[in-house]
Formats: sequence, structure tokens, C-alpha cells
Amino acid sequence: MELRQLRCFIAVADTLHFGRAAQKMDMLPASLGRQIKLLEESLGCKLLSRTTRNVSLTEDGNTLVVAARDILERVDNVEAVFRDNLRERTSIVRIGAIDSAAAGLIPQLLPHFREAHPEVDIQLLEQKTIRLLPRLLSGRLDVAFVRPPELKDPRLIFRPLFHETAVVALPESHHLAGRSVISVEDMADEPLIVPDRRSRPHSHDLTMKLFIEAGLTARVAQIAEEKQTIVNLVSTGVGLAIVPKWASRLAVGGVAFVPLNVPAGTARNRLALSAVWLRDTRDPARDWFLDVLDQHLEKLAETA
Repeated sequence: MELRQLRCFIAVADTLHFGRAAQKMDMLPASLGRQIKLLEESLGCKLLSRTTRNVSLTEDGNTLVVAARDILERVDNVEAVFRDNLRERTSIVRIGAIDSAAAGLIPQLLPHFREAHPEVDIQLLEQKTIRLLPRLLSGRLDVAFVRPPELKDPRLIFRPLFHETAVVALPESHHLAGRSVISVEDMADEPLIVPDRRSRPHSHDLTMKLFIEAGLTARVAQIAEEKQTIVNLVSTGVGLAIVPKWASRLAVGGVAFVPLNVPAGTARNRLALSAVWLRDTRDPARDWFLDVLDQHLEKLAETA
């Protein structure tokens, strides 16, 4: 029996739905199902009763859920004590950031923080949201800048910051490149390059939802993962791409970036940026960092 298996079991017990539980754990449903199966095998009993429509706890499952919550609470308390002791002995802030924050927000914020707290070291990890949240939960990061997930883990505090500006990346020779602004309707018949939804759900959904909200179907010509790859593909004429404004800082020749008219609606929320940290933890250095962020947030939002 492993702690991760217990956390997966608690997630299913809380939601009684494998899909929502997997989302909460930032896992694929099949991976979560394997963890539950391993837990049942290690205990030698059936914990969940599943039909095509319902998930429910068995008698053994109801017994375990009480014990599992107690075990995990004790483990979390022990980890919190050691994390707090470590923070008191060291002056370091471990920051996680998605690519747009790592390229846009962080470089503008760090000089202000270093000026205010030169004694504090900074460690920066650039990763996707689905990789950063587990690191926060395990104590390997102090704060992260992420796209807020639809299902938020209650152990984390999410603080909304701002919505990043969406732009269209297109070849400089394209007939839309000279526009001051582009609408979704202007791209109705254009081939598109979109991120892989498995690794970048927010960026992928931004494009899809914009077209759906406009009553159009996105004409996907190519799936890619990294923003650098996407912009490089744009330069070769494969298609157009909707990307955050920070991507215009990528040094790729032959590509123009034109502001996109994003009407109010659910799609706009796809480019939301939040700061997130572990609830009920003491960390003076992290709090100093968040204070500096507060002081400069308005100006930072203007450039996003």
C-alpha cells in the first residue's frame, strides 16, 4: 500500500467519478484505475463497486476511507513540520512557471524582488501546469504560476493574476499579416497549428473554444507541443497559430504577430494566469516574493 494509491482512492471516494478524480489528481483515468487496482490487490479486498453509470464504496471501502484520511493527514502534518523547519534554515524561493510566465512575467518581476531581498536565492523550474501542481503538493516548489485547472485541489491556494493577451502567429507574407487586429472569423478557412491537448489543455482549448463560440469549426492542420515548435511551423507556412503574446519574443524570422480580437466568453479564460501555493504553510521568503508581486502586479498585467 502506497500513499499515492491512498490519495487516488480518496479522490475517487470524494467524487464517486473516475474521470473527475483523475482530473483532480492530474492523471489519466486509466492510470488512476491502475492505482486503485494495485491498492485493492495489496489489501486483498474490493474497495469500489463500479457499473457503467455509478461508482460507490463497498463496506471495506467505507472502512478504508476513514483510515486513509487519518493516515494522509498525519503524513501531511509531518511534511509541513519539516518544510517549515527547512524554510527557517534557508533563504530560498523555489518557483515553478509555465512557459508564458517564465518568459514574460518572471524576468520582469525578479529584478524587483532581488532589489528588495538580495539575501534570498531564487530557483526557477519551467514546466507545464500538470507537472507543477504535484511538485507544490509534495513540497518541491514554494509557489508556481500556472493556468488554473477546472478542478482545484483544496490543499492549494489559487490567486488569479490576469488574463494574457492572445495573438495570431502567421507568416509575414500572409494576407492577414498587415492587419492591426484579426478576428476568429478572419481565420475561418485557414489551416491551424494547435498544441497537443494531453500536455497543454488550456492552450488547445483556447483555439477550439474561440472557433466554437464563433459558430465555426477549427481547421486543424498540425498538432505540436512546444510554443517554439509551433512558431517555427508557422514560419514554414504550415498554418496559423493562436498563442500568448509572450511568444512574439521568440526569435523566429518570417513570422508576424497580430493581436486577436477575443470576445468576452469562456475561451478568454483559457489564458488566465494564477499564482498558487500550498495552503496552511509558513514560508517568509515565499510571502516576501508574493508581496513584491502584489506591488508590481498592475504594471505586469499591462504588458501581458
